[in-house]
Amino acid sequence: MVFIIVRYVYFCKSIIKKIMNSSKQIRLIFLSIILFLFACNQENSKEKLIIFHAGSLSVPIKKIAQEFEKQNPNVEIELEAAGSRKCARKIADLHKDCDIMASADYTVIDELLIPNFADWNIKFASNEMAIVFTSESKYSNEINKSNWYDILLKDDVKYGRSDPNSDPCGYRAVLTSKLAENFYKKKGLADSILRKDNEYIRPKETDLLGMLESNNLDYIFLYRSVAQQHKLKYILLSDSINLKSTRLSYYYSEVSTEISGKKPGETITKKGAPMVYGLTIPKTTKNPELAVEFVTFFLDNKKGMRILEQNGQASVIPSFSSSYDSIPKSLKQFAQK
Repeated sequence: MVFIIVRYVYFCKSIIKKIMNSSKQIRLIFLSIILFLFACNQENSKEKLIIFHAGSLSVPIKKIAQEFEKQNPNVEIELEAAGSRKCARKIADLHKDCDIMASADYTVIDELLIPNFADWNIKFASNEMAIVFTSESKYSNEINKSNWYDILLKDDVKYGRSDPNSDPCGYRAVLTSKLAENFYKKKGLADSILRKDNEYIRPKETDLLGMLESNNLDYIFLYRSVAQQHKLKYILLSDSINLKSTRLSYYYSEVSTEISGKKPGETITKKGAPMVYGLTIPKTTKNPELAVEFVTFFLDNKKGMRILEQNGQASVIPSFSSSYDSIPKSLKQFAQK
């Protein structure tokens, strides 16, 4: 073994000697190769942080990640967007590596990850449902807060929504339709809306954006923040319908829908509730200290939350957390007991 090492060192020294005795051009090429390999090694030595997040967070969380990387050049953040329930299942069922999970519905973390795959949950932002469209959508000059459901039900109009079993925006579209039936006192309205155009149901709400912008759809159920971020037109719904107001929690809870549970064949009853986002650090994180550092940056009202609010999502920090005692000490400032 010692002989092999000695021979290797001698070989390297002889190669370097030959290069140094070569022409200036060859020495420059060699130096360039060395610098390239050094740069690659530096890149590979970066700490990696993997974040699963709701599709509706794609725009702000990308900006937040870029700001964090600027301040921490030794960190590389990998973002993976999907429906929030799908994100949770990738952790719980597929055991994929994940350092932070940010959900469009905090209850997804409570229902699918705690206690086996996560210990705690912090609520951080709110949103609201809207009917989103473009200037090219049929009847775009006629639709308003009072007739939107009549427009969606027209035979020549195509509308889309996301899958309730994969994405909170999907079951919120169902709940919004049921609340609209109650609010407008139109029996059977929800069934009429939900039976129509099921061929346009997609795994997450942001999957529908391309279809809308390419005029394959006229309207979609979508979060107001996403509509704002993509500069789309939208109809704001009454607070009795849009799942925005914490004051209407009891009223929202009068409607519900069934979605898939933790195990095949199981179901969960989702009642209407104010729209609140949540995040956690899974137990399986490979870099817990860096994950806590990023979450601290993300929840800071002068850093991550400032970017989130600029992109149409209001902060709800600090809010009550049923898992407050399990939250890391440095993060307790962002929650309430």
